Amino acid sequence: MTLTPAHRAATLPFRLAAQGLAAPAALKLGAAISLAWLFLALAAPLVAPYDPIAQDLEQTLRHPGWAHWLGTDNFGRDVLSRIIWGARFDLAMGLLGVIVPFILGSAIGLVAGYFGGLVDTLLMRLLDITISFPFFVLVIAIISVLGAGLASFFIAVALVGWVSYARLIRSQTLVLKHSDFVLAARNLGYSRRRIMARHILPNAVLPAVVFSMSDVVLTILLGSSLSYLGLGVQPPAAEWGVMIAEGQTFLATAWWISFFPGLAIVTLALGFSLLADGLAETLGIRE
Repeated sequence: MTLTPAHRAATLPFRLAAQGLAAPAALKLGAAISLAWLFLALAAPLVAPYDPIAQDLEQTLRHPGWAHWLGTDNFGRDVLSRIIWGARFDLAMGLLGVIVPFILGSAIGLVAGYFGGLVDTLLMRLLDITISFPFFVLVIAIISVLGAGLASFFIAVALVGWVSYARLIRSQTLVLKHSDFVLAARNLGYSRRRIMARHILPNAVLPAVVFSMSDVVLTILLGSSLSYLGLGVQPPAAEWGVMIAEGQTFLATAWWISFFPGLAIVTLALGFSLLADGLAETLGIRE
């Protein structure tokens, strides 16, 4: 018997437990990296050796050593502690920045695909208008209007980032609404809301879930880039993009100020990318 995507998702934990070491290497490695960063972010008050914003002008621009494993910056702040605390900002931007676009885009795509006709035409024209502008430029324009800060970042991403999810869910819904189990549900007199929520959405949402793992990477990179430009998280907060911007003046003499936050971004992005690839392979979904 061929399992639907919803059935494969429901049995995923049991199949991974049964497969053990046979689980995709990308999934295991990606989960390990992502969970490690999540642990550091949650345990930052216990793990970080120093206050991330406390200045010690007698310890400015110290090379990596025993007292400060990753060195200090131009204000004497411990780079390792700032990276650990910064994981909170970057994970929040990546994870929370995907949730609203995921929900909004899924709802729009489901309604457009199921009802079709004028509803589909109007919603897809809204989608076309949104994607007609470069994503990064549109986000910067919205933040410029709202003002720099984390709240503005989340609003801008929510207003722009729903497009990909709407397209994915709509394409899946267009196929699923003509499937036998949906036609059977209609013949049994089920309401449209029940058919959409309990029969179509669980089978249509998995490609969007897999894509969301990759979207977390893009959102983290976007958030760090905006913070680097001064439009995201504001100094003296310990955020990786802010740290890279603050350290660029000292690249020739104190390379570690920018290098280690950049390395943190790369490893976190790698973790979620591998997680997306492994999840897609496990569920049999092509991204």
